[in-house]
Amino acid sequence: MDRGVSTIEATISPAADGWRLDRALAEAVPTLSRERLKVLIASGAVVGDAGPVRDPARKATAGAQFQVNVPEPKPAHNEAQAIDLTIAYEDEHLIVVDKPAGLVVHPAAGNLDGTMVNALLHHCAGQLSGIGGVARPGIVHRIDKDTSGLIVAAKHDRAHEGLARQFKAHSIDRRYLAIVAGRPLTGSGRVEARLGRSSADRKKMAVVGGEAGRHAITHWRLLDPLREAALVECRLETGRTHQVRVHMASIGHPLLGDPVYGRSKAVHRPILETLGFRRQALHATRLGFIHPVTGHALSFDSAMPDDMQELFNRLVV
Repeated sequence: MDRGVSTIEATISPAADGWRLDRALAEAVPTLSRERLKVLIASGAVVGDAGPVRDPARKATAGAQFQVNVPEPKPAHNEAQAIDLTIAYEDEHLIVVDKPAGLVVHPAAGNLDGTMVNALLHHCAGQLSGIGGVARPGIVHRIDKDTSGLIVAAKHDRAHEGLARQFKAHSIDRRYLAIVAGRPLTGSGRVEARLGRSSADRKKMAVVGGEAGRHAITHWRLLDPLREAALVECRLETGRTHQVRVHMASIGHPLLGDPVYGRSKAVHRPILETLGFRRQALHATRLGFIHPVTGHALSFDSAMPDDMQELFNRLVV
């Protein structure tokens, strides 16, 4: 084995007899995606009895054996940093993190380090088999810096692509707890409104008309009426930037503490000030999906964090 290359022994299963080679190998090697295997086959990195095979579309034969030579993933550009994380679940394929408010998910201008990605690079050192050939966690979805709660990341291509398909199909169970201003007149509702960049402020999202923006649907239900406020659960049918914040504000119930889309009522200002609560009262409380490798249904719940619980307690009638 060449230095910097790991070799995986793969045997075509009886069930994969007659399949395309890339598909059959993806079934035999769960950590590699079909797209990644296509690239490896084309580069001559997959070797059979007669030498390298270069056609991903050739028919596979049950019992055939191959060596899949996988280059070690390149180091990620971002720095690994020892940042404490609360892990809700982890295996060799993926990791679910219960993110605190204030932690940025992905490095970007203004937040080049100190992010969840930096923390995962440290936590998962040696476990990442590469997303697109780079040793980095695969971030499939994001939650805002000042939103707390559950987020999943992949450790390799196969898991990343499997999760991404579920998010694209809107089959992920994503639920949020939100403390909103005002009491809804009904026990539940559905907001269907397209979201796009605000024409007045490009840093903000807004409900937009016509064919502009992206289709977005939020289902909400009242959990507890509070003092000129309410605790609601929001279930996302789609996952757009700031979706819950903008949709709830659009129906007259902005999130308490939201510095962008909210405006505190007089009754709430002293409570927010006393508590030092300066973020949107939003928590990703449930995350459910089908494991992209094992096929098992997984579901995780996260309790309301202390700062939101304290706010809730102050607002109980």
